[in-house]
Amino acid sequence: MFELGNATFENYIGQEQGFSEMAYQMVAHVLTLGYAVMLAGLFYFILTIKTVAPKYRTSSVLSVVVMVSAFLLLYAQANNWTDSFVFDAEKGLYFLGADADLFNNGYRYLNWLIDVPMLLFQILFVVTLTKSKFSSIRNQFWFSGAMMIITGYIGQFYEVTDLTAFFVWGAISTAFFFHILFLMNKVIKEGKEGIPEKAQKTLQGIWVLFLVSWFLYPGAYLMPHLIGIEGGFFNESGVVGRQMTYTIADVSSKVIYGILLTQVAQILSKHEGYKEEI
Repeated sequence: MFELGNATFENYIGQEQGFSEMAYQMVAHVLTLGYAVMLAGLFYFILTIKTVAPKYRTSSVLSVVVMVSAFLLLYAQANNWTDSFVFDAEKGLYFLGADADLFNNGYRYLNWLIDVPMLLFQILFVVTLTKSKFSSIRNQFWFSGAMMIITGYIGQFYEVTDLTAFFVWGAISTAFFFHILFLMNKVIKEGKEGIPEKAQKTLQGIWVLFLVSWFLYPGAYLMPHLIGIEGGFFNESGVVGRQMTYTIADVSSKVIYGILLTQVAQILSKHEGYKEEI
């Protein structure tokens, strides 16, 4: 065996216990599903861009950017998984390859560093702020979004080797996370003023989706310690659970969120007399 240092807990389990065929394949498949959905989302946002008035199209363009980024980096993440673990026919398990690259959730963090500011900016091009200043909200979204991802990225390197550092960096990231929630709630409340009821309901749905999907991320970050990292039945389940949670969160917070924003833009466009371009 070789020293893993600050590697994620997926590598420790892969080295010491190995993954069953079911666990290995479930992770491989859910990662594949993740980038496949992003590719489907890319086509959706391209094909629907002319269904909204020109002033709302920046939101659709940002969705396209998010889909391309997510597809490429989740594709790299999926390949990283299959390249890192090798099947041992004698034991019937997948183990971390001696000469393989370590599995790294950093691909997701790189993706989020690109996507999170874009996702937060998107809504600003659909709603009309009645009290807040556009540039102020935009800059706060950018700063808190980037810092949330950077501090979380640092923290995940310590999830096995230094729990104090892991939780401290996680707590700092969470502080920025709650600031984003505060800002998003303010934006949605202001955006609901004076628009058709159907658009208001869709915006409220976006707020609920935002809360649910974004709270999945800290759950996945803490997964090694929520389920157990030292021995026991739940180790490989923690790996499967984490990757499933991250993928559900990504699909919800990027694809479904973008679709709902498009629906709001379509409602507002129709209300303003826009006729779809052919």
